[in-house]
Amino acid sequence: MAVLLKHLKNGADMINYKDSGVDIEAGDALVDWLKANQSEKRPFEDQLVSGIGGFAAIMKFPFMNMKEPCLVSATDGIGTKLKLAIAKDDYSSIGQDLVAMCVNDLVCCGAQPLFFLDYYATGKLELDTAKEFLGGVQRACNDSGCLLIGGETAEMPGVYSEKDFDCAGFAVGVVDREKILGRHLVKEGDVILGVSSSGCHSNGYSLLRKLFKEDLEEYLGQLIAPTHLYPSLVGKLKEKLELHALAHITGGGIDNLVRVLAENLSAEVKQWSFSDLFLEIQKRSGLSDQELMKTFNCGIGLMIILPESEATQAVALIKEQGFEAYRLGHVVSGDGSLKVH
Repeated sequence: MAVLLKHLKNGADMINYKDSGVDIEAGDALVDWLKANQSEKRPFEDQLVSGIGGFAAIMKFPFMNMKEPCLVSATDGIGTKLKLAIAKDDYSSIGQDLVAMCVNDLVCCGAQPLFFLDYYATGKLELDTAKEFLGGVQRACNDSGCLLIGGETAEMPGVYSEKDFDCAGFAVGVVDREKILGRHLVKEGDVILGVSSSGCHSNGYSLLRKLFKEDLEEYLGQLIAPTHLYPSLVGKLKEKLELHALAHITGGGIDNLVRVLAENLSAEVKQWSFSDLFLEIQKRSGLSDQELMKTFNCGIGLMIILPESEATQAVALIKEQGFEAYRLGHVVSGDGSLKVH
C-alpha cells in the first residue's frame, strides 16, 4: 500500500476533481458574476439578510400586518423545451420559463411571490451559457416582483452529455389566509375569463419536438417563445376587483380549470378560435379539438373566475396590461365537471 501511495503522489496517475470533469473554479466564477450583476433595485431587497454565496439564504418576514400570513410554495421545471434552447443555442428566454412555471402557480392562490431559487445541472459548466440562463431568471424574478435569493449549480459529467442540462425552480410567496383564492369562493353564475398565452409555454414539448422534427428551424422562434409571467397582472386585478379563483393552464390543458370547482358546481365554456400555431399542431398530430385543449393551452395561459359584475372591468384591465382577454363561459350548478361547447 505504501508503494502504491508513493507512486500516486509522484507519478502520472494523479487525477484531480477538474480532470474528472468538475470545475469548482468555474462554479465560483458564476456565483461571483451573479453577485456582481444584481439589478440596482430588486423586489424585497430591504428584507434580505443573507443571499447568494452563502450556505443558505436568509430573508426577514415582512408581512406581520397580515392577520394570518400563510407561506405558499411551488416548484416546477420546463421539461424538454430545454432541447429547443440547445438546438437554437439561445438560453436567454428559458430562465423566464422556469420562473413563470412556478410564480404563475403561486398567484393562483392569491399569493404575492417573495423569493425564488433555481437548480441548474449540466455535464460541463459553460459560463456563457449559464450566465445567459441565470440572467433570464433574474429578469423574470424582477418582473414578477420577487427576489432571486439563491440556487445551486451542479456539474454532473456522465449524467448529462454534450450540451444537455436540466433546471428546476422553487418559489415561495405569502398570502393572508382570509384572502386565499380558490374553489371555496366560486359561486354559480360567476364568469370565466381567459388570458392569452405566448404560445405553448412550457408544456407538451415531447410531442412538439416529434411533430416539428423535420422543419424545426421554421417554427423554432414560435416554439421557444417564453412563458408569460402573470403575477403583475394578477396583482393589479386584485387591487381593483373581487377575484374568486384562478387556474394556471399548464400540463393537462383546460382540465386545470376543474381544480377550482366545488363538487356541486360545473364550468360551461365555449370553444375559442385557435391561433395558426395550434391549428398547425392539430393538423400534424390529428388530435381532436378536445384532445388538443387537454394537451396544450391553445392560446389561454390563465383562467379567471369572478362575479359577472366585475367581468367588463376585468377585460379592460387585462387588455391594458398587454394581454388578450376572452369571455369563455360561466360557472353553473353541476358535479364538478367541465363542459366545452
